[in-house]
Amino acid sequence: MPRTRRRPGEAPRMFSKILIANRGEIACRVIKTARRMGIRTVAVYSDADRDALHVEMADEAVHIGAAPAAQSYLVIEKIIAACKQTGAEAVHPGYGFLSEREAFAQALKDNGIVFIGPNPGAIAAMGDKIESKKAAAAASVSTVPGFLGIIESPEHAVTIADEIGYPVMIKASAGGGGKGMRIAHSAGEVAEGFARAKSEAASSFGDDRVFVEKFIVDPRHIEIQVLGDKHGNVIYLGERECSIQRRNQKVVEEAPSPLLDEATRRKMGEQAVALAKAVNYDSAGTVEFVAGQDRSFFFLEMNTRLQVEHPVTEMITGIDLVEEMIRVAYGEKLRLSQAEVKLNGWAVESRVYAEDPTRNFLPSTGRLVTYRPPVEGPDGDAVVRNDTGVYEGGEISIYYDPMIAKLVTHAPTREAAIEAQGRALDAFAIDGIRHNIPFVSALMHHPRWIAGHLSTGFIAEEFPEGFSLPVPEGEIALRLAAIAIACDHKLNQRKRAVSAQMEGWRRVAFDRTRVVLIGAERFEGQVGEQGGAVVIDFGARSVTVASEWRPGQPVWQGTLDGVVIAAQIRPIANGFALGHAGAYADAVVRTPREAELAALMPVKVAADTGKVLLCPMPGVVKAISVAVGQEVKAGEALCMVEAMKMENVLRAEKDATVAKILAKEGDSLAVDAVIMEFA
Repeated sequence: MPRTRRRPGEAPRMFSKILIANRGEIACRVIKTARRMGIRTVAVYSDADRDALHVEMADEAVHIGAAPAAQSYLVIEKIIAACKQTGAEAVHPGYGFLSEREAFAQALKDNGIVFIGPNPGAIAAMGDKIESKKAAAAASVSTVPGFLGIIESPEHAVTIADEIGYPVMIKASAGGGGKGMRIAHSAGEVAEGFARAKSEAASSFGDDRVFVEKFIVDPRHIEIQVLGDKHGNVIYLGERECSIQRRNQKVVEEAPSPLLDEATRRKMGEQAVALAKAVNYDSAGTVEFVAGQDRSFFFLEMNTRLQVEHPVTEMITGIDLVEEMIRVAYGEKLRLSQAEVKLNGWAVESRVYAEDPTRNFLPSTGRLVTYRPPVEGPDGDAVVRNDTGVYEGGEISIYYDPMIAKLVTHAPTREAAIEAQGRALDAFAIDGIRHNIPFVSALMHHPRWIAGHLSTGFIAEEFPEGFSLPVPEGEIALRLAAIAIACDHKLNQRKRAVSAQMEGWRRVAFDRTRVVLIGAERFEGQVGEQGGAVVIDFGARSVTVASEWRPGQPVWQGTLDGVVIAAQIRPIANGFALGHAGAYADAVVRTPREAELAALMPVKVAADTGKVLLCPMPGVVKAISVAVGQEVKAGEALCMVEAMKMENVLRAEKDATVAKILAKEGDSLAVDAVIMEFA
C-alpha cells in the first residue's frame, strides 16, 4: 500500500478495518491483536458458525454460505464481496482454508484489497510443496530425496516409491495440517495411500496433486519462524520443535528445540532466511526441516502463512506475530534486526482437540456442556495462555478441524514449562464431548518426553496398542485418595447443616474412617480437621488437604501438604471420577462397613460387542467395502467413515463373516451406531 509522509508529531496511519477470512481459534486470535491496535474487524461465517465466538467478537460479521467449507470459507468471490460490502481494506487469512492460495492473494490485489500475508509470487514459489522443493534445490538447499513431478496414477506412485526405497511419504502438494498425507511401507500401502491422499487433498484444499518423497526414519520435525517486510529485510525468530505428531498432525509443540545447539540453530535460521529472500518473502512464514538425531537437517517445505503453533515463538521472543504481519502488509519496515532477536525461556503448547484418544483419536462432535479453561496469566514463575474459539454451550461441528484450544505455558526452563503445562491441563474442564486432554496430560508426565528424546514416531512407538487412560499408582493414587476423602468429608458437612431436620432426633454422627478404592488399590484414612484444612491419617503418612472446592465444580484446586495441584472431578455413585497428572480413575469412598458389604456384591459384566462394527465417531459413511456373506480377514477394510475432513478406514479386528450390513453410503451416523454384524 502506498505510504504518505507523516508530519512531526502526527500519529502513524494504519488500516482502519480488516476482514478475517477464517473461523474458530485463529479468527479470535487475530481479532484480539487488531482490537489492541485500534483496528476494526469483520468476521465471515457459514451456516454452522452463525453463533460462533469469532462472530461475536468481531465488530461486524458477514454470512458467506452453507456449512461445507467448499461453499463458504473456500469461495474467493464471497470473501471479496464481504470486503466490498463492509469497506475492509485488508484481509488476514489465518491458517488453512485460503491462506496459502496464490489465486486468493492475487484476487485481493486485483480488487485493491491488501492481503495480510506474502505476495502472490512468494506463495507460488513456496506455498506449493512441489514447487518449493524445486526452488530450494535451485538455491542449493539440502532436500529429502523424492519425486517432485505430477503423479497421475497409483501404479506410477508405486514405481516411484520402489525407486526411492521404503518407507515413503505421500503428501498433498497444497496440503497442510496433516491432511492428504500418508506413510507407506510397501507397494500395497502406496496404492491405497495414494488414493486416500488425493481424495483428502481434493476435499480439503481443492487440489488433488500429490508427490512422493523418502521418509526419514526416526526423524524430528523442526521449523524456523521467519519474518520479512516489503523492503527486503528478513529475520528468523528461532525454532519450534514439532515432533510429537499423530497422523502427521502436530499435537504438542515447544520452543526452542531441546535438540539444537546455537550453531545448528544459526545454520538452520540463516538457511531459512536465504530461502525466504530468494523468493522476496514479505510476511510471517515457516521453513520446515526434517532433522536427524545427529542434528543433520533437510528442507521439507515452506508454509506461507501463520502457523498454528506460532504462540510458542511469541512467548519466547515477546513478538506479536499477527501485529507484525499487519504492519508489514501496510508497508512498514521490520521493527527489529536479527541481532535484536533474543530467545527468553521455554514455551510448550498442547493442542486440545475434540477427539477420543482411547478410540485411536477419532473425532468427537457435539455440544460443550462444560468448557472451563485454566485461568490465563501468571502461575508462579510461569505464564499460562489459552487461545480458543469456543465457549461453554457452543457446538463442535463435523464440518471443520476439531481443534478446541491451544494451551500454552511459558517459564524460565523447559522443566518448569512442562510442569506448568501439566498443572494447566489438570485445571482444564471439558464435558459433553470426548477430548484429548487425558492424552496430552499423560504426555507431560512421560519420561521420554521429559528427557527430550523425541521423534515424529514418538506416539506410535510409546503407544503401539493405542492410548488407554493410565491407572493412578503410588504418590498419584495417594493424592487422589486424599482428595476423594476430603471432598466426601465436605459433602458430609453439608448434610449436617441441612435445615428443618426432625426435632428431638440426634443428628447423624458420620464415621470418621473412610475406605477409598482406586482400581486395585485400597486406602483407609482417618479424617480430622485443623485450621480450616482436612487432615487425613493413612497410618504410615498423614496428608493435609486445603481447598475452596465446592460440590458441582468440575475442577478441584488446592494444596496437598502445601503443594499446589489441580484435579478433574466428577460425581459418581459413592465417590468421584478423578483425573490428575495424566492418570484417571474412579475413587469409590465408603465407610469400613459399607466397603465390607460392597465386597459381597456381584460384579456387572460388560456387554459383548465383539460381533458388531460400531461407528467410532459421528460421521458420514463414504464407502462400504464388503458384502453380506463375505468372509473377511483381520486387518481387512470394512468401510470408510469421514469426519472433520479426515477419511477413516475401519478394519476387521479378527477373521469373521459379514452377517448384516445396517448402514449404506451417505448415511450420517452417531457414535456407537451399528454399521454391520458378524456371524
